[in-house]
Amino acid sequence: MSPTRFAAQHKWIYLGAIVVLVGMVIVGLVQYRAVKRDNQTAAKADELAEELAKAGYPVPDQETTESLLGTDGGDVCEDPGSALTKALSRLQQLSNGATGPGSRPVIADSAAIGAERIVLQVYCPDNVDDFDESVEDLKTDETVRR
Repeated sequence: MSPTRFAAQHKWIYLGAIVVLVGMVIVGLVQYRAVKRDNQTAAKADELAEELAKAGYPVPDQETTESLLGTDGGDVCEDPGSALTKALSRLQQLSNGATGPGSRPVIADSAAIGAERIVLQVYCPDNVDDFDESVEDLKTDETVRR
């Protein structure tokens, strides 16, 4: 039997081998990206935990930090200086806790702003200036006993 005749009769073997090899390459690339992302996520979460501890803040659970912030800071870094973010997260949370007409702003503790600033410094340092501009008009003071 000639080599060309053998190849023609069993070309499905060659096609199958090519499909398997291409599949293995794709799986390998996906796995590599997942492992790389996990390593980067863990490194960012470790850096955040270290910075928060240095500043005297409680350190969140490593797994929670990794799942919420990932490698890019997630929603925190989306647009920290936007009006909607400012209204929903900062001004609403810096109120007396009442609902309806009894709700009014209070002088918030400086630490409430500092923790988010640290997250931004670790995950998206280019957004820190926007954040600083959005909170510069807030009245803060040391209102919580330490």
